[in-house]
Amino acid sequence: MADGTTSVETVERNDKATVDSEAPKGNKWESSEVQVYETFDDMNLRDELLRGIFAHGFEKPSEIQKRGILPIVKGRDTIAQAQSGMGKTATFVVGILQNVDTSFQKVQALILAPTRELAQQIQRVVNELGDFMSVRCHACIGGTRVMDDIRTFQENVPHVVVGTPGRVFDMMNRKVFETKYIKSFVLDEADEMLSRGFKEQIYDVFQYMPANCQVGLFSATMPQDVLEMTEKFMRDPIVILVKKEELTLEGIKQYYIAVEKEEYKFETLCDLYETLTVTQAIIYVNTRRKVDWLTQKLRERDFTVSCLHGDIDQKERDLIMREFRTGSSRVLVTTDLLARGIDVQQVSLVINYDLPTNRENYIHRIGRSGRFGRKGVAINFITNEDFQTMKEIEEFYNTKIVDMPVDVAGSL
Repeated sequence: MADGTTSVETVERNDKATVDSEAPKGNKWESSEVQVYETFDDMNLRDELLRGIFAHGFEKPSEIQKRGILPIVKGRDTIAQAQSGMGKTATFVVGILQNVDTSFQKVQALILAPTRELAQQIQRVVNELGDFMSVRCHACIGGTRVMDDIRTFQENVPHVVVGTPGRVFDMMNRKVFETKYIKSFVLDEADEMLSRGFKEQIYDVFQYMPANCQVGLFSATMPQDVLEMTEKFMRDPIVILVKKEELTLEGIKQYYIAVEKEEYKFETLCDLYETLTVTQAIIYVNTRRKVDWLTQKLRERDFTVSCLHGDIDQKERDLIMREFRTGSSRVLVTTDLLARGIDVQQVSLVINYDLPTNRENYIHRIGRSGRFGRKGVAINFITNEDFQTMKEIEEFYNTKIVDMPVDVAGSL
């Protein structure tokens, strides 16, 4: 154990943080007792990794990093839940990089994410934090040329693979992705990855993992049914879960605008557009068709907007995200494709043109603003039919969404 660490601290959790049911008192999903490391230096990380951490701009670990990095380093199965924007990605990336042997040209870690954009973002974090380690990281995602992936696995084997389940499983099935040296298998946005949409694919991939492989699950929300599912494939995991009421991000002001009817939303958005001067904003709607419709309507009003959804081909998606990250595109209309994990630092405003269809995605959406302690604003358009849903969101997160004041521009 490194010198300078604090005493053992129990990470508290309110069992009502689960979605569907309240867990019984004293159940196994209480948070584990974990060592808290107040600085990166205390963690005894390799020097070249520390250089990458500090060069990336991290000065001291966030709360989840203080608790979650060392269990990964020590090879423990880990379940970690923490607020959006509080450094979960770097938690498992640092843990993985500490254990990678770059002189050994085999895949040693696999990270799965639900979307191509999130996988590419994680790849960037691996490359930046591992900048002084000569680590090779490959993004194995759909929408790219299969032959390029095959060539990478055959000719320039990466140490770390970040991917989406479908393409990763395809590479394993083709026998080009050798898995027997994998030490760490991490699911980012684990609750979505283990939901109906991905569950079968995850189990398929898991069949290829070595028996002694460490498993890590990371997300901002960890429903009870997902926790119970982990018994099938995790061994005595370290559990780091936060209180539900701590999930709502500090620094993000949450407002609603009562629009009465669906058809009044568009003019309301146009009014907002003219009064708010923001660095960057994301506008969420619930369907791909509505993304296209709203984008077209805004452009007809001479507003400059970009749009993103799953039907857009990968090259165009990459270009749109690159323009948004660099700030050349200021407003992005999207579905929940971008609700999880995407970190665009300049985003200070999220508009829920539609409320999300499930409560978990509310916090993932508004977490696009205010990342890692930065301030942000979330504005929800509420029809008469939406008030009950908004009330349920408030109760679920023990938060308050207030009527938007006239001078909201001052919050940005």
